[in-house]
Amino acid sequence: MSGFRYGMIATVLLFSACFLLGCTGGSSLSDLLPGNGPKTVGTDVKMPDITEFYFTYSSSTYPPEFQRYRFLEKNGAHLFHHEKREGNHWPLTEKDITVTGTKELSQAEWQQFFNYLKKGKVEKRKEHLEDGGRGPWMFLYWKGDKGKIQEYSFPSWDAQKSFEEFCIMLKNEQLKQQ
Repeated sequence: MSGFRYGMIATVLLFSACFLLGCTGGSSLSDLLPGNGPKTVGTDVKMPDITEFYFTYSSSTYPPEFQRYRFLEKNGAHLFHHEKREGNHWPLTEKDITVTGTKELSQAEWQQFFNYLKKGKVEKRKEHLEDGGRGPWMFLYWKGDKGKIQEYSFPSWDAQKSFEEFCIMLKNEQLKQQ
């Protein structure tokens, strides 16, 4: 009787695991563990944890053109980098960069950058196979992400627009210094 009971328990556990995998769209069981879900910037991801942030959008598909803003920490300094790529072919490469620059941020500017990201979500990175999308594509790299939880989204459209205006201001400041 006890052999039947253990066999039944094992069967139920096996079917439960298969059901969970099927209901999660093929995610692995490790994705279901606590701590592997979306994180909130400012609560789960603190300012000192951020190592890099990318914001890229395409302003045109023909002719191809895109703008990338990058915030990063390097050798204890906080940096803002921007680049614009334009061309008449895909894919655009480093040879197609038409405007670029890097600016060291003050502590106040780094804090302002973080304030724009606050309350946004960072979650497991997804494949984006759609054609012709404008983006933006946003990725946040932070201490403790283990290479999985990196895709960022702003808490609102207004927050995203304010962030873009901040980036344009930093870009214009950097270009004036050249």
